[in-house]
Amino acid sequence: MPETLIKICGLTTPDAIDAAADAGATHIGLVHYKPSPRHLSIADAAKLRAHAPDSVKVVLLTVDMDPKATAEALQEIQPDVLQLHGKETAEWASLIRSNSDLEVWKAVGAKDRASLEQAEKYKGAAHRLLFDAAGGEMPGGNGLLLDWRLLMNYRHTMDWGLAGGLNADNVVDAMRYTGAPLVDASSGVESAPGKKDPTKIKAFCKAARGAMAAGV
Repeated sequence: MPETLIKICGLTTPDAIDAAADAGATHIGLVHYKPSPRHLSIADAAKLRAHAPDSVKVVLLTVDMDPKATAEALQEIQPDVLQLHGKETAEWASLIRSNSDLEVWKAVGAKDRASLEQAEKYKGAAHRLLFDAAGGEMPGGNGLLLDWRLLMNYRHTMDWGLAGGLNADNVVDAMRYTGAPLVDASSGVESAPGKKDPTKIKAFCKAARGAMAAGV
């Protein structure tokens, strides 16, 4: 049985990282994007990356960063995964992938089947697509729920994951409807914007792992 991949995104403190790791998350997300309430400076992200245990992969989320700034961030933070959450092109994703050992993920706002099909252009450029709800004020972390019907019976041609308004109460249904191999929560495990709740993190991870064990 494949492992349930669980990402807790937007972590800003060592305690939040510990809570995610202890709950069984496989990935943790660090956001470097100033408008976000979860924004970390490069220095702070590097400190949290160093704090993260080997049991989790560290994902650095960026939005439309220029090449120089991206290179500096990657050098300082040393993430396992780079998540591109803006309007980055497939060519840019491919350039990063071919010149590093990083996994490259591309987040896509899923609003209709056409948007899913358009995302196919990242095949071979990114390692994984992350389908998020479209239309929020921020590129991600808005708490908007993705319409899971868009992904029902969709034939994916590359690795992918599901984000967009997920929490402990709905992640089982989300996995059942979509068959998502990776689920990603941010606002759904918070007590306030940018403030992670250890109890909610634990409940989310438990629900996601239970859903996979039950074969949903």
